[in-house]
Amino acid sequence: MTSTSYDSPVAAREPLLPKLLTVLREGYSFAALRADAIAALTVAIVALPLSMAIAIASGVGPERGLYTAIIGGFLVSAFGGSRFQIGGPAGAFIVLVSACVMQTGVEGLILATFLSGGMLAVLGVLRLGSYIRFMPYPVTVGFTTGIGVIILASQMKDLFGLHLSGPEPGEIIAKVETLWAARDSFNPTALGVALGTILVIESVKRIDSRLPSLLIGVALASLVAAVLGLQVETIASRFGALPRILPAPALPDFSREAVIAALPWAVSFTLLGAIESLLSAMVADGMSGTQHRSNMELVAQGLANMGAAIFGGFCVTGTIARTATNVRAGARGPISGMLHALFILLFMVVAAPLAGYIPLAALAGLLAIVAWNMIERHEFLALLRSSRGDALVLLATFLLVVFRDLTEGIVVGFALGGLVFIRHMSEMTRLQRAPLMPEGSEDVESQNSDLVIYRLHGAVFFGSVARLGTVLDRIAQRPRAVVIDFSEVSFVDSTGARMVLTLARKLARRNGVLYLTGASPELRRGMEAQGLTETEVRFLPDSDAVVAALHAPDGG
Repeated sequence: MTSTSYDSPVAAREPLLPKLLTVLREGYSFAALRADAIAALTVAIVALPLSMAIAIASGVGPERGLYTAIIGGFLVSAFGGSRFQIGGPAGAFIVLVSACVMQTGVEGLILATFLSGGMLAVLGVLRLGSYIRFMPYPVTVGFTTGIGVIILASQMKDLFGLHLSGPEPGEIIAKVETLWAARDSFNPTALGVALGTILVIESVKRIDSRLPSLLIGVALASLVAAVLGLQVETIASRFGALPRILPAPALPDFSREAVIAALPWAVSFTLLGAIESLLSAMVADGMSGTQHRSNMELVAQGLANMGAAIFGGFCVTGTIARTATNVRAGARGPISGMLHALFILLFMVVAAPLAGYIPLAALAGLLAIVAWNMIERHEFLALLRSSRGDALVLLATFLLVVFRDLTEGIVVGFALGGLVFIRHMSEMTRLQRAPLMPEGSEDVESQNSDLVIYRLHGAVFFGSVARLGTVLDRIAQRPRAVVIDFSEVSFVDSTGARMVLTLARKLARRNGVLYLTGASPELRRGMEAQGLTETEVRFLPDSDAVVAALHAPDGG
C-alpha cells in the first residue's frame, strides 16, 4: 500500500504511439529528410564493420550481423518510442549470444531471439517499461564494465592470431588457460594488423571526430593485408563469401524440446535488451533534449527481435554508440534509423565481396576499442570510493558478470542495490520526542503527566518498522495519551500501518489513546484501509487540536 501517486509513473501513461507518427504529424520537410539521410549514412558507416565484428565475436557468421542491423535496425526506428534510437547487434550481447550458440546452436539462438521479442513486446503493452529503468547505477557500471572485460578477453585469440585445437571456452578462467596453452601458435603479423588498426582508428578520431574512424581503420588494414599478401585470417578464409541478398523469411523451430532449451536464454536476452535499449534511449534524450516513450520502445524492440529472427538474425537492441552518433550527425527523427538500415542493405548488395578481404585481426582490434570504451574506469573508481553499499553492489555485479553469468550478476546486483536502498531509507526514518509542547499545553501536561508527543520523519515501511517498533513498544508500556506527528512522513506501507495499529491497540488495552496529527489525506486513506479507523486512533490536524480535545469535558 502506498500513500502517494508515485506508484503510477508518468511513463505508464505514455501513449503506445511510435515517434515516427509524431514526427510526421509535426510536418516533415525535405530539409529534415536531407539531414536524416546524411546522419543515416554516417551511422551506417559506423555500424557496417561493427555489426560483422559483433556477429563473429558472438560465434555466428558476419552475415547474421548484417541481417540483424538491416531488419532489426529498420523496425526499431519505424516503431520505436525514441526519435533517435539506432537498433542492431550490440557488444553487450556478445557474452550471452556466444554462450547460447555453444549450448543450443544457431537455430536455438534464433528461436531464443524470437521468444525474447515476444516477451519484450508484452512488457511494453503491459506498460512495464518505466519500471525496468529503475536500475541502480552501480549495477549498470558493474555489468557494463564486466561485459567490456569479457569482450576484450574474447578477442585475444584473433588479436594474437592463435589457433586452438578445439572450441574456445566461454568461461573466462578456462578461456585464459586455453589461450595460454595455444601460445606457440602466436602470429606476429596478426598482432601487427590489430595494433595498426587500433592506431589508425584512434589517430583519425584525434584528427577529426566526425570522420568514420572505424571504417577507415578496417578498410586500410584490409588494403594493406591484401596488397602485401599478409598471412592473416580473413572473413572469406573463415566464413566464405558473404551473401548479397537477404535470406527468405522463415519461422524458427517451435518444437517443445527446442522451446524449453531456448527459454532461459530468451529471458536473459529480454532482461538485458530492455535495460540496454532504454538506457540508450535515455542517453539520446540527454543529448537532444527530447523524451522517449519507454513502453513503445519495448514494443518496437520486441517486433525488431522477432523480425530479425525470421530473417536469420539474432538479438537486437538499442546501441548507445550508434545512437549517440546519430544525434551528433544531425538526425531529425526516426527516418534516419530506417535509412541507416537501407544503406547497410545497399552495401551488402553492391559490395559484399569486398568484405571478404577484411582481416579478422582488424575486427578484433575494432572490438578491443569498443571493449575498452565500455570499461567505465572513472565511474568504477568513483563508486568504489563513494560508499560501502555502492562498492558492494558494484563489485558483486562486476565479479558475477565476469566469472559467473551476466543475468546472475544483474539480478544479484539489483537485489543488493535494493537492500542497500532499504537500509538507507530506514536510517533516514526517525522518531523524536517533541522538544516543545504546543502553546497553551503546559497546563495539560501538568494535569496529565502521561501525555507525550513524538514527531515522525521519513518513510514508515517494512525496512524501518523493526527500529521504530522497539521505541513504540516502550511508549505503550503504561497508560498515556500519545501524539505522533505525521506531517513529515512521506510514505506508509502496509507493514508500517500495521505497526501503528498494534501500538493503538496496546494503548487501548491500558486505557490510553493514540492521536495521529498532520497526516495528509493520502496517508490517512491508506492507513484507514489497513484498519486505522477512528475506533482505533484519533486523526487530528495538529497538536493544538489534541490540546483542545484533552481540554474537552470527556478528556478527548
